[in-house]
Amino acid sequence: MANNETDSKISTGIPGLDEVLGGGLPSDRLYLIQGEPGTGKTTMALQFLLEGIRNRETCLFITLSETKDELYAVAQSHGLSLEGLNIFELSAAQQARPGEANTLFHPSEIELNEVTQVLLDEVRRLHPSRVVLDSLSELRLLAQNALRFRRQILALKQHFVGKGATVILLDDKLSDGDEAQAHTVAHGVLEVEQLAPEYGPERRRLRFLKVRGVQFSGGYHDYVIERGGIKVFPRLIAADHDPGEAATELISSGVPELDQLLGGGIDRGTSILLMGPAGCGKTSLAMQYAWAAINRGEHASLFLFDEGSGTLLKRARGISMDLDDAKHRNLLTMRQVDPAEMSPGEFAQCVRDSVQKQQSKIVVIDSLNGYLNAMPEERFLTIHMHELLSYLGQQGVLTILIMAQHGMIGTMDAPVDVSYLSDTVLLMRYFEAQGAIHQAISVMKKRTGKHERSIREFQIRAQGLRVGAPLQDFQGILTGVPTYLGNSGPLMKGAAK
Repeated sequence: MANNETDSKISTGIPGLDEVLGGGLPSDRLYLIQGEPGTGKTTMALQFLLEGIRNRETCLFITLSETKDELYAVAQSHGLSLEGLNIFELSAAQQARPGEANTLFHPSEIELNEVTQVLLDEVRRLHPSRVVLDSLSELRLLAQNALRFRRQILALKQHFVGKGATVILLDDKLSDGDEAQAHTVAHGVLEVEQLAPEYGPERRRLRFLKVRGVQFSGGYHDYVIERGGIKVFPRLIAADHDPGEAATELISSGVPELDQLLGGGIDRGTSILLMGPAGCGKTSLAMQYAWAAINRGEHASLFLFDEGSGTLLKRARGISMDLDDAKHRNLLTMRQVDPAEMSPGEFAQCVRDSVQKQQSKIVVIDSLNGYLNAMPEERFLTIHMHELLSYLGQQGVLTILIMAQHGMIGTMDAPVDVSYLSDTVLLMRYFEAQGAIHQAISVMKKRTGKHERSIREFQIRAQGLRVGAPLQDFQGILTGVPTYLGNSGPLMKGAAK
């Protein structure tokens, strides 16, 4: 049987919010948006009404707390035009009271029934399809008690039943539980809030407490207020996205010896974790996979938490990778991420956009240490990362994660253990031989096939990356201080650049 509510959904006009709702809000219903000042309730309401105007609908904004000039100022700050929007101020009720045309009065001086009647008269006059009332706090003050307030909300709801109007009520979040009066009456309740981390700007998130008859995406979703309005980043749920075709293709790094170490290459749709101390070549190795993808005509996306894009491009030129040309050919996207400015939800949306809009086949996250700093609550990092890796794997994307371990030599620790989430783990280390410092690379784990158990030398040169033959005479690689006991014959000649 068809779901009438699903068939008559309307767009909220807020990017990302319709996706959370599975397509939009059921029309001809009453909803409540609740939150503290500064969370963007008025901006959300304006976007909702302007979407209706774009669809040639009659829309009405009833303001009990802000003036028309203040609303125009809010719209102007976002570059929005309120042309065509009907705005009804509380002061308009003054004209409905005989003999008081020239008297200014505070909202609390107006009887609740008279205010309600004046507002409903305006609704009858315009017959709007979208209505916003800002805010219930004023009606609550006029009602003076919970019973009378609930009756007025019920009266508003009954008035709009069958009128073809979708109504949004704005309200402040209360600490004493009085908001439950409106919760039970509303068809849906959206809660918006902002958090103040110890460092960086405030972060905002929202969640639907209920939407009757609709299967929506529960939990918290990050959002930002920027010029143009509010933008929502739906929480990434890998199971909600259709998986692509199962990929069995092996991806080459462009370095034959490295492919041999990995048993022929890396399976498409899997993830690699590159672990090691600072300066051992993790980023260079990740760039090698991106460069090989670019040479195959595929798109690669690099998300940089720790290093500037200019520095990375310069380093790439130093090892014979022309990433500048790849950017000009739209085969490479580099996004420098400031962990203090971007929420985890926004970052996940950026990764999704690179896959859906730019068809990226390689995604590099450099590094997980920076990603960890972007998390307001560290314990949820692995959950976010699991969903992200699952989604990318379903889309056939090779994901390369970089994690810097604490320390240069000896026993090393990682800030968080995500090795179990990755399909392949490459361990990179320094070792000493013949009075010089060398670099070693080995495969600690590969879920999707065989790999060498050997340790190979790794070098970064002006001509590119080099991986040597397997080295047999190693001892102590797992202690973090590998020692090479053989002679200098198997080692690669030439100093690494």
